[in-house]
Amino acid sequence: MQELVSGKGRSVFHVAGGDVDAAVYLIRDREAGGILVNTPAFDAALASELAAGAGVDFLFLPSALGARDLDRWREALGAEALAGQDEVPRIAGEVDRPLDGTIRLSRIIRFYTMSGRTSGATALYCKHWPSMLFLGPVLEPGEDGWPTLVPHDDDWSWENRVMGALGLQDLRFEYVFTDRFGPGTRYGPGADEAVKAALARFYA
Repeated sequence: MQELVSGKGRSVFHVAGGDVDAAVYLIRDREAGGILVNTPAFDAALASELAAGAGVDFLFLPSALGARDLDRWREALGAEALAGQDEVPRIAGEVDRPLDGTIRLSRIIRFYTMSGRTSGATALYCKHWPSMLFLGPVLEPGEDGWPTLVPHDDDWSWENRVMGALGLQDLRFEYVFTDRFGPGTRYGPGADEAVKAALARFYA
């Protein structure tokens, strides 16, 4: 695993994927515990590594596009699976807690519905220590490496994506992560201003 961010209350690691398959991240949060963002193809050795130390308490699935072998990961890690309530029917495996916009993992970790790429795509927002936004497939790196809107032929609703991204201008976050991760990907610090600038170029 590659450590990407380390703060006094939260660390983030890149676990797997990001090119063809959705990137998988591990959040170690002082209040919420371990959160695995997306699930890769099941790997017993990786499961043992993730379970070591503080373990994994939650499997957060921003969309069905990043959910692989969910039930095997749930069993191996003893973790609770979370996904947007409108995304649950598209996910192969059991989701323990459908997210409806009112659920928080702690006083500073909450979820935002960002449908468009898929019907129930959901973002995870961590406030403070440092602040972060996990957008799943909603945005992806543009030419400069910062996340922006990129259309796909199989978008559930491109219009929803375009309108929903406007709400990001109200959030403050030092780091941002999407389903795409690789050489040239930029994620912070200063992510909020960079993403707002990238979106401003898109809307212009």
